[in-house]
Amino acid sequence: MQIVQSVSCYCCGCSDLVTAISYSRPPEGETRFAFSDDSYFREVVRCVRCSHFMSRHEMDDSMLYTQDYVTATYGDDGFQNTFDRIISLPADRSDNVGRCNRILEFAKKNLLTATCEDREPTILDVGSGLCVFLYEMKKRGWRGTAMDPDPRAVFHAQNVVQVDAVCADFFQCDEVGRFDLITFNKVLEHVQDPVAMLAKSKSFLNDGGFIYIELPDGESAVHLGPGREEFFIEHHHVFSLASIAMLALRSGFVVNCIERLQEPSTKYTLRAFLSRDPSCCN
Repeated sequence: MQIVQSVSCYCCGCSDLVTAISYSRPPEGETRFAFSDDSYFREVVRCVRCSHFMSRHEMDDSMLYTQDYVTATYGDDGFQNTFDRIISLPADRSDNVGRCNRILEFAKKNLLTATCEDREPTILDVGSGLCVFLYEMKKRGWRGTAMDPDPRAVFHAQNVVQVDAVCADFFQCDEVGRFDLITFNKVLEHVQDPVAMLAKSKSFLNDGGFIYIELPDGESAVHLGPGREEFFIEHHHVFSLASIAMLALRSGFVVNCIERLQEPSTKYTLRAFLSRDPSCCN
């Protein structure tokens, strides 16, 4: 493999990166976005120290999440259909039910916000998308707020799931309240700077609350070839056990636990529960 010296690992700063995968055309199954229609070329590089993966290309995807992502992924009328299909899955085949079960198990033992005893616990779900997560958590007695940059996702959250919703870029949002739980479900891999996004969440977290993140597991997926969805073009970063820990540390959080799993959908996933590092300023 060729050593790439022109960039450094985003998570650990190591300058020794190897080309793990090269693409001259979109892999089978990858969503076709408007920005990726012409002269498709990209590579995924891997850090030799922490095994973090980064996607490198020169296509302009800066406007992806304001409109093109929803249109290309779900179609003009597929948003509701996809939502209905996911919420109707049996529990043992649902990534979402498994996610909610694990979060509730952790919260029961670790949520330290005393005022939750006399009110509904609260969630901010960043990058809420189809809002299946808040739909399920609402059934479990939690009060959710959805945040998404696409107005169609926000309309869906407000009118179908019937939760509070904010149409905003999280990086540009200054005040949405404070929450017992903030979730980034398959979100941080989609942004250029996941450290900045995760660090910003500290100001919206209640004392005693926690952060839940899910990220694609590149270490488990890479051995199965370039067609794995963990490495599709919308993912700027694909994580390892080491790099998810470094992401938390650089963002000012303490890692409560990191878990590796293959979900019912077959996605290889890393999930982690984080709490605010008391030694870091808010």
